[in-house]
Amino acid sequence: MKYTWSYSGINLFKQCPQKYYRLKVVKDIVEPPQEHLLYGTAVHKAAEEYVRDGTPIPEKYAFIKPHLDALVKIEGDKYCEYEMGLTKDLQPCGFKDKDVWWRGIADLIIIKGEKCYLVDYKTSKSSKYADTEQLELLSLAVFKHFPQVKKIKAGLLFVVANDFVRQEYANDEGKGKSWVKWLDLTHMLETCMKSNVWNPKPNFTCRKFCPVIDCIHNGKAN
Repeated sequence: MKYTWSYSGINLFKQCPQKYYRLKVVKDIVEPPQEHLLYGTAVHKAAEEYVRDGTPIPEKYAFIKPHLDALVKIEGDKYCEYEMGLTKDLQPCGFKDKDVWWRGIADLIIIKGEKCYLVDYKTSKSSKYADTEQLELLSLAVFKHFPQVKKIKAGLLFVVANDFVRQEYANDEGKGKSWVKWLDLTHMLETCMKSNVWNPKPNFTCRKFCPVIDCIHNGKAN
């Protein structure tokens, strides 16, 4: 069964299979651009161009410069907005290869020998509900794409909240234990695809944020 997935996609599936089906499979619903997402994209772009090319940061995003300067000082090869792909047998491949199974983009990777720094920029106003699972998944991909890397120091850099949530990961040398939960999730996704059953799952987005207004849990269409 041919399909691709990403961290955001599998998160959407966990939240509600029916919502995933409507937005990602049949695509009969398109979410309108959200202001906070557009803002986040602009900040990411400014950070990428500054770290990679030294392009001056627009004045309205100048507050991110001290954070980025600290990263620029770290020795090692730097990869900005680095696209990674994996095949279904967990082999590294190109982001757009025909046999790509998983896709992910790392905001910043810094590699020196066996050591790696992995940073994901966040523009949320608070780090209280920081979700580090994306860092774990990206780290697993880094180990595949850069097999010389043995340890990763990763972090969510909250440039607005002025916080840095740290995590560390070690290469499990092919044992694959860290992949178990992700493979379980993709198995559930495949089950829905094979059966074409996508049951709605009530969650916090139903009433205020979900664009699937004809769902029985939404209420906007009533």
